[in-house]
Amino acid sequence: MVTDLSRKIMRGIALALGAPVDAFEGYCAGDAFWVLRLLSYPVSTDIPDSERTDTGCGAHTDYGLLTLVNQDDEIKALEVQNRSGEWVYAVPLPGTFVCNIGDMLKVWSNGIYEPTLHRVTNKTPFYRVSVAYFYESNFDACIEPVECCKQKTGGVAKYDNIVYGEHLVKKVQNNFVKGRY
Repeated sequence: MVTDLSRKIMRGIALALGAPVDAFEGYCAGDAFWVLRLLSYPVSTDIPDSERTDTGCGAHTDYGLLTLVNQDDEIKALEVQNRSGEWVYAVPLPGTFVCNIGDMLKVWSNGIYEPTLHRVTNKTPFYRVSVAYFYESNFDACIEPVECCKQKTGGVAKYDNIVYGEHLVKKVQNNFVKGRY
């Protein structure tokens, strides 16, 4: 169900970019790489609420195409950085997902779509659990700017081709170094 929703979102993005509806299908068909993660953000009870600045997950962009995150009706924790550099909460809307754009969509769109810089904080007195679904291209897909996006952004590719699996491995190796988490 979530994979089908992700495919439909990608079809809408293709149309919005002026590409054929199935422009990304070959890169995500059959062997699309996806991950479902349960993430927990406990409460730090040793700090008064007024001083709590807990970061459960530091500022980052997602590695692949799309991330769908469940919404909690009561706990605000996901923060996104706006164009002014301010951190603002993604206010929960019941019955919805947050959809983050990832690094690969930036390459495909030649920078028309930018990945969302975000972080997770838990400044509430509640234990928070988040369910994130990461929809990616095929692991061995070579991602490069789509021709119609190159034409919209000056006619040249702003980004080198990237093999998704290699990009993923590098990001994971750099994010989970000893002593950092």
